Amino acid sequence: MTPAVDAVRRANVEHRLIEYDSDVEHGYGEEAATALGVAPDLVFKTLVAKLDGKRLAIALVPVKSMLNLKALAALSEAKHAEMATPREAERTTGYRVGGISPLGQRRRLPAFADASIEAHARVYVSAGRRGLELELSPRDLVALTGARLGPIAS
Repeated sequence: MTPAVDAVRRANVEHRLIEYDSDVEHGYGEEAATALGVAPDLVFKTLVAKLDGKRLAIALVPVKSMLNLKALAALSEAKHAEMATPREAERTTGYRVGGISPLGQRRRLPAFADASIEAHARVYVSAGRRGLELELSPRDLVALTGARLGPIAS
């Protein structure tokens, strides 16, 4: 499987693994929501950001939302935040863009999640490759990633 799937299995948290055919080049999260037949606000994309020009972190936001970089900087106590390059994201996490999971990364990064995640009983995140999603409780996801919650989506 993937390191993300291994991570949830080792943690012994309740989860469901869902596989679907992926054939898009962009909009992976929207594709996942459609394929799973769930509302887009239940599917959280994993974005890699750079804090203060050097430290990398992940941000979890609903797929229909944009990451508010100013809000992420404030939540992370950084002076500013910007998106990491796809190459930086792939190198650091060990996953390809479109399949970056917040779990089982090559190097664990500080994590931040939009506070809207708490409104749901179950959410979906990438399981480490395009066309593979994990369904789990937000509480378990936050615990496994060590995410700090705040209003980072716009």
